[in-house]
Amino acid sequence: MTSPTALRSSPVPPRGRIGQLRDRASGRHSPLRRLDWPLQIAVIALSILGGLLVWSATRHREADSGADPQLFLKRHLLNLAIGLVLAGIATVVDYRVLRAYAPFVYLGSLVGLVAVLLIGSTINGAHSWIVLPAGFQLQPSEFAKVALIVGVAMILGEKHDDRDTGIRLNPGHWDVVGVLGLAGVPMLLIMMQPDFGTFMVFVFVILGMLAVSGAPSRWVIGLILFGILFGGAILQFHLLKPYQEARLTQFVQSNQNASSTGYNVDQAMTAIANGGVTGRGLFHGTQTQGQFVPEQQTDFVFTVAGEELGFLGAGGVLLLLGLVLWRALATAFGSGDSFGAMIATGVVCWFAFQMFVNIGMTLGIMPVTGLPLPFLSYGGSSMFANLLAVGLLQNVRLRARSDPYAL
Repeated sequence: MTSPTALRSSPVPPRGRIGQLRDRASGRHSPLRRLDWPLQIAVIALSILGGLLVWSATRHREADSGADPQLFLKRHLLNLAIGLVLAGIATVVDYRVLRAYAPFVYLGSLVGLVAVLLIGSTINGAHSWIVLPAGFQLQPSEFAKVALIVGVAMILGEKHDDRDTGIRLNPGHWDVVGVLGLAGVPMLLIMMQPDFGTFMVFVFVILGMLAVSGAPSRWVIGLILFGILFGGAILQFHLLKPYQEARLTQFVQSNQNASSTGYNVDQAMTAIANGGVTGRGLFHGTQTQGQFVPEQQTDFVFTVAGEELGFLGAGGVLLLLGLVLWRALATAFGSGDSFGAMIATGVVCWFAFQMFVNIGMTLGIMPVTGLPLPFLSYGGSSMFANLLAVGLLQNVRLRARSDPYAL
């Protein structure tokens, strides 16, 4: 018989590799526990809901043409899976190391924007897509949004210390000039496509990041005034494509002939009104299933939620979108350095602008610009770029010195 002393002195058998990994994953300082799970859950919920809305908007059309009714659903889920892998990579690589590679990210985005002008295809009036095999399309301007945010954050996040006092200084005039020079090249290439919606995303992101960084206010005010004058000149001298100018004039002149430019907006508002409080039920919207709203799986996907899920369902979508913005703001406030804070700020500005414009145009309070609704609209490039941005948010969150949840 073994004595109690011998039992106490017996070595504890080593844990297997799986057990060690499980302990590491569940530990107090585990990266998995420190992830922003409310953000992650909201993003995945929106993406899965987007797949259902895209499926509802396209299944009858695909079946009528003899194609697979679930084609767009399968592609949306495939895009989501690839996007989550990209988000994982963006989360793992320390964003502070990314600062050194920011110039290469920026140059890569310029190569994509030049390539689309040379070998791209024109879809819906914009020369913005590179057509790939198996029916897939690549939109370089979506990835340029990520590159812009990283590049601007690199400039505005640089430390400027007073030589005499050592006090941290806000970005100065030359920093703003550097930001404008950095953003000017991709913005010019985007306007050559032309993609006015993405151009406006760039403008809003730059203004937001400059304002939050503490850059001289005269620059922010001056850029806003210049933008107003520049926009007026564009309309005055008819520098936009005819269809783009028609979208803007239709927004200003709401009594324009509904059979032309205003048709999309009228049908979108009708679809949302049909939903009432509780909606007509998924796959049972008359406007959606009747295919009365053009581009309903992309630009006007919110109308599917409004008609088939009703006011309550659409309100739930807005709450999830709001949760994404709140968690991104919390990450910006809780970041341990200016570079991380600027990245999170740029993502907030990007998402907020596209959410407001996309939903606003379906309600008739914003002009139609062709901007997708983050995480819900169909599109591989937009899904990849959005999830890369979420990965950057998680990256900043994991390495924050303070707790972003304290916001």
